[in-house]
Amino acid sequence: MLFSENWLRTWIDPEASTEELAHRLTMAGLEVDAIEPAAPAFDNVVVAEVKTVRPHPDADKLRVTEVF
Repeated sequence: MLFSENWLRTWIDPEASTEELAHRLTMAGLEVDAIEPAAPAFDNVVVAEVKTVRPHPDADKLRVTEVF
């Protein structure tokens, strides 16, 4: 059976680590075959806040944004 860690955490201690959850399931008689991430970790991601948006001076369909 496959289920997400987030779903499992709605039923048990949300403070426990992933390894602790797997150990608890094993001690309860359930076999944990594998723990796999749903998506790879983000690399080279930049988070910015859009401060202003204004029309482009030379194009009707474009906007100029200021980000921080």
